Amino acid sequence: MGNKENKTEHIKKKLLIALERSLGVVTTACRQSDIGRTTFYTYYKEDLEFKKNVDDVSNIALDFAESQLHSLMQGDNPNPTSIIFYLKCKGKSRGYYEKQQVDVTSGDERITIEINLDEDKARPDDKTKDLL
Repeated sequence: MGNKENKTEHIKKKLLIALERSLGVVTTACRQSDIGRTTFYTYYKEDLEFKKNVDDVSNIALDFAESQLHSLMQGDNPNPTSIIFYLKCKGKSRGYYEKQQVDVTSGDERITIEINLDEDKARPDDKTKDLL
């Protein structure tokens, strides 16, 4: 039984190394490790330490992407699109957003919101057509 456990641990280490090289892309890591995605997700679901390590790699990949975004915003020729994207994502509390977002939470309880549109009322009448 110990031999099988050692083999499994070796496979997991191999997966984690490949996952870090691929910046968290599971399919690429599985191909490089010659391991099926199903096996990867079984390990992820059943092994809390493996899950934590995978999540850490995902955070490393996110940090890398953020650093690349920051580098696009700096220098002599900053990328305006990168700056706008950053502000829309990180600057919402300062008013940088395109649409209003509503966060509805109720602890662990699920909240259901239903919107019913009356077909007759959904069509513009003569008064509202002028506004369109």
